Amino acid sequence: MTRTNALILIVLITAAGCSEQKPAVSTATGVPLTPTAAQTESSAVAVRMSGLPDFSVLVQKQGPAVVNVVTTRAASVSAGPTSGDSNDPFYEFFRRFMPDAPQGGGPEPRGQGLGSGFVISQDGYILTNAHVVADSDEVTVRLANDKREFKAKVVGADRRTDVALLKVDATGLPTVTLGTSADLKVGEWVAAIGSPFGFDSTITAGIVSAKGRTLPDESFVPFIQTDVAVNPGNSGGPLLNLKGEVVGINSQIYSRTGGYMGLSFAIPIEVALDVSKQLQATGKVTRGRLGVHIQEVTKELAPSFNLDKPTGALIAGVEPGSAAEKAGVRRGDVILKYDGKLVESAIELPRLVAASKPGTAATLEVWRQGASRTLNVTLGEFPAEAVSVSTSATPQLRNRLGLALSELSPAQRKAIGVKFGVVVEAVQGPAEKAQIRRGDVITAVNNTELTSIQQLNDIVAQHKVGSSIALLVRRGDASVYIPVEVSAG
Repeated sequence: MTRTNALILIVLITAAGCSEQKPAVSTATGVPLTPTAAQTESSAVAVRMSGLPDFSVLVQKQGPAVVNVVTTRAASVSAGPTSGDSNDPFYEFFRRFMPDAPQGGGPEPRGQGLGSGFVISQDGYILTNAHVVADSDEVTVRLANDKREFKAKVVGADRRTDVALLKVDATGLPTVTLGTSADLKVGEWVAAIGSPFGFDSTITAGIVSAKGRTLPDESFVPFIQTDVAVNPGNSGGPLLNLKGEVVGINSQIYSRTGGYMGLSFAIPIEVALDVSKQLQATGKVTRGRLGVHIQEVTKELAPSFNLDKPTGALIAGVEPGSAAEKAGVRRGDVILKYDGKLVESAIELPRLVAASKPGTAATLEVWRQGASRTLNVTLGEFPAEAVSVSTSATPQLRNRLGLALSELSPAQRKAIGVKFGVVVEAVQGPAEKAQIRRGDVITAVNNTELTSIQQLNDIVAQHKVGSSIALLVRRGDASVYIPVEVSAG
């Protein structure tokens, strides 16, 4: 796979660029305001209905608390990506963007990375991105106003939220004003300050494009999407609202080229502060864990589970010995509420559970066989291990789903930890259209665990042509329900 044919990159950088400023205009008189008058009308940004917002006061008040974060790492020998990595599309898809990343084999010189951060306490605590300080041997923080430099200690870093907490030996530092992302509205103006390519104190502006975004491999952060320009060197910088309050940490962009393309993502400040408090207290982050594999309830899957609409988190698998198994959670359950909080989509469940401490007692409202019930659970601790899958042989004739199947042997069932399963040996028709693959293992239909191939075919035979049934498919180390339309055969 060549770089020109690589999948869309998710690159972790923050906001940068420049924006045209227009004079503030009084909402009462329509007369342009002097800087003094503008500052009087608004403590942060003068926003006027007849023109664009003026971010000059915001820069003056919050700019001094935004810092450059420079990292260095010792020389090493890098063989470049392994053959497995270079052939894996996810290697490129999730590759962290660093300006000095080695591009091939041979000795790697002493590397230097560049990012941004912001001071949250006068005694020297600083927030930035975890990927900014990852694998670094030395971290230096440079202040924007007087250019003083400090050696920083990495108090802790949490890769799953991309948040890191630094500490410098200083007092009386300028600090940002912290706000809340919960009050942000889509379409609202926001600004970012950072150090693109080392150009410190650079500000860009844009609007909130969306809230609660989910990105690949990022299940614990409901990202704020903006169209604020970002470039390498701005990772870890603050996202600010028009009041001059920090509402997020700029973290990622969506790009085909590695550069800004109008889609940037910030970590909500509430998430970052919760992580930073744990890092300051213990140097690490602990999260609650249920021990389930979940997926979205689509409109195609909802009827198979007697749901009027697609909602909740569908349980595709329950790990043996997990908190969920002990609480009585079953595969095929749909979790509608976690501890009284509504779970409208699957991605909301891991965020809610992860926000709870291990050992926390919580309630689950689950939908099972057309009825709601409440289960009590005591959370375990994240993370979990995965299992692998193998296949069998001797296929049967294709059924009304277009599947040729064979049964797993007892040894194979034991190896992947299932009571029974049938292997897809060939696929066509509706199943192929639904993206069932050769080698998939089917362990259940709707809420019914399989015990034979004939049982599967009998269940299919009970459904009308054109109706949909949900197959629980084991693929790799994951289980997922896939809706398949029943054909005439």
